[in-house]
Amino acid sequence: MTTRRGFLGTATAAGAVTILGSSTATAVTAGTTGTEPVGSTVENAREAILAVNRGMRANYAVLKSDLIKHLSPVVVVQNDAKGGKFTLVHNGTQQSANPVSPVFELAKSISHVPLGIFSTIAPYLSDKVPNLPNADRIDPHDLKMVAFKGTGTTDWITPLKNFAANLTVARGNLDDADLPAEMVTSCGQLLDAALKFVDTSVAGKSFDMKSFEDFSGSVYPNIRTNMKYAADAQIAGVQQIMKKWRAQIGEEEWKDLYTVVISQWTTSVLNQNTIIIRPCMNPAKVDTHLIDLPAVEPPADPVFVALDNLARIVQDNIAAEMVFPVDHVVADALKGQQDLLSDEILDQLGGTAPGALTSSATASGLAATSGLAASAADACPFHKKVAQA
Repeated sequence: MTTRRGFLGTATAAGAVTILGSSTATAVTAGTTGTEPVGSTVENAREAILAVNRGMRANYAVLKSDLIKHLSPVVVVQNDAKGGKFTLVHNGTQQSANPVSPVFELAKSISHVPLGIFSTIAPYLSDKVPNLPNADRIDPHDLKMVAFKGTGTTDWITPLKNFAANLTVARGNLDDADLPAEMVTSCGQLLDAALKFVDTSVAGKSFDMKSFEDFSGSVYPNIRTNMKYAADAQIAGVQQIMKKWRAQIGEEEWKDLYTVVISQWTTSVLNQNTIIIRPCMNPAKVDTHLIDLPAVEPPADPVFVALDNLARIVQDNIAAEMVFPVDHVVADALKGQQDLLSDEILDQLGGTAPGALTSSATASGLAATSGLAASAADACPFHKKVAQA
């Protein structure tokens, strides 16, 4: 869905200069040279009206581009396999660190073995949901789409054996990886079970959902053990870097800190770094200054993406109060993730909005993370419209 901020953000800084510098912007349509025949009176009138919005977007983009240079202090977190790359932006300078111990990545690497096997064999599953205890949790249509090659071929054997070769090498080096003893045992048991599943499946030239779930269910305790060590490593690393930077810039500036956590949609609700960072920030401002920013894929320049989005948020915070001084509900909508037309659309649709509060997974996740889900819902005009319906 195209959101208000997404729409406003379509003009780049360079595009804004072009629009502002064009003396013919109000007289011609986009894509014309100004030499074509003049259109109808209605077309010209509409073009003049649309030029107003182009001018607004140009001004908005210029403000955002300039504001980026003045955002401080900001911590940008790019979630990655290492537990997160952290960047402190402070008074025009940047410093980055990967503060989480290697134990985090190592624990997750072995815990991902069942997912690696699944990814290899999934297209060759039967497209019929079998009679298993969790059968009612599996969407038949989703399964049909995932099992797109079916059971009539054994093309899965070679890639599965190739993956097993990686597992064998990892198993042989496990004792030399300088890991906690409990984690060595856990990882060893998981790898042994995975190799047994591969050997059995290859030997019989067959597998099914049940045989895989028998394997994955048996190693779940090992995964939980690894999760414990991964979480411990991440908490220690994130807390340490936040404490270091807090001392570095001082309490006076730290109280106004913004933190932007960039993640993928699948981890944007209750993201692990967001949870750890929250207690490190000013409790009076954390609900508005800790921002989860889902991305389709990890951006090439995460710091710029974070600052670009934060600039929109910061300038909208001021714009909201100045543009809508007589309507605090609409002002709050401009400040937040709610589209300005949402209330009016809800009214015209009779006040029913299935999933309105969960249309943004990140918004609901932030409310849950902050422990303010109830109060946020009470204050949200979105929610108020639904509740009154």
